[in-house]
Amino acid sequence: MRHHNPWQFESSLAGSVWPPVGGHPAGAVLALLFQLEETQWLAAQSLETEQDRQLEVMVRHAWNTVAYYRQLWKGSHDPDAPWSRERFQRLPLLTRRDLQQGYEQLQSFSVLDSHGGSYEARSSGSTGTPVRVLKSGVGSLFWTALALRDHLWHERDLSGKLAVISHGASGESAAWSPATAGLVKTGPSVSLGVGADAGAQLDWLVRQKADDLLTYPSNAAQLARLSLERGVNLRLREVRTRGEALDADLRALCREAWGAKLVDVYSAEEVGYVALQCPRHEHYHVQSENVLVEVLDGAGRACAPGEAGRVVVTDLHNFAMPLVRYEIGDYAELGDACDCGRGLPVLRRILGRVRNTLITSSGKRYWPTFGGRGFLDIAPVRQHQFVQKTFDLVEARLVTDARLDTSQEDSLRQRVMSRLPAGIEVRIVYCTEIPRSASGKFEDFVSEVASA
Repeated sequence: MRHHNPWQFESSLAGSVWPPVGGHPAGAVLALLFQLEETQWLAAQSLETEQDRQLEVMVRHAWNTVAYYRQLWKGSHDPDAPWSRERFQRLPLLTRRDLQQGYEQLQSFSVLDSHGGSYEARSSGSTGTPVRVLKSGVGSLFWTALALRDHLWHERDLSGKLAVISHGASGESAAWSPATAGLVKTGPSVSLGVGADAGAQLDWLVRQKADDLLTYPSNAAQLARLSLERGVNLRLREVRTRGEALDADLRALCREAWGAKLVDVYSAEEVGYVALQCPRHEHYHVQSENVLVEVLDGAGRACAPGEAGRVVVTDLHNFAMPLVRYEIGDYAELGDACDCGRGLPVLRRILGRVRNTLITSSGKRYWPTFGGRGFLDIAPVRQHQFVQKTFDLVEARLVTDARLDTSQEDSLRQRVMSRLPAGIEVRIVYCTEIPRSASGKFEDFVSEVASA
């Protein structure tokens, strides 16, 4: 380790409290975490070389034991040819639809015994359409180690109280999460279902007196705006977000409302942690020890830094159901190498899914950001969502206590239009509520044109 670690690790061996002795799987997690503390500092080329070693093993396993890849790669993969990254990048992409329809055929008939068995995980996605993935125990090992890496990177004081508002049941726990339970001593955590009214959520947070908050970006924005309106300061140390694309203004909004910094994470149920926010910057580092990430343009070519493209992920350790060149459905923008010293690749922004892109009649795509923080300067908008109905019309769906006056409507309309390509009109529609998806997530911009 390169710095003093203030965490208090728990021992699984009775009578041995210092140094703590971890049992299985705690010992394996700590051993992996120790290695991750070193591999993050490898040069980019060295990381790619190590990834290639793992990729070659994974591709060989997929070809030999997964019927689906035998069919999909026919004519594009020669198992006897020398390994190269270029040959790997010529393999066909695996789509979300492929994963939905080929669940049985994508399973390996020879899961390695040392990988801790297998279990099924499901992702409902923002549309509520389920995707099933078979995972091995090794996936849980990497998930735990990378969750701890995230805590280490941001030097969190785990002794505080964590409040979680997300999809799922409400309750209390003595630990922050399964990643810390039985391994690292933490303060308690409390959870509340995201379906609760924003006002009820804020009242609950006031009562809980939590130090940290974990929730979806859209929910954090709604709570922050309501806190400012009510004059409530939760005095949070940190807001952690996950599961949705991050609005450009949300970091500033959390600082204004609560004096709290915001740390985001990019993960997916299918593959686990994809990228963590850099400790020194607002961009993300790909977790190269866990996944290979490609960002591809419309022609399937690798994007350069500053370019946005489709995110394609290969899980390096799921031998139960190998996901090789899986087009996860998101768009992201590549970034330049980071000055923090880590060789891990940089994603400058996570842009969301295809349906979150605005498309023009000429075929150009945009990822609009409207800066919801500024809406409060115009009118008390409790919730908003923008829907592209046609090439030249965006519907602004608003939840307000009372209808805005003409001046407020005009100001809000002009603000939204200033973030859109020229020639697009904005129509305001009032709603009593804008429901979340079945997975508890929310999208503040959806294009019915792009989806079609």
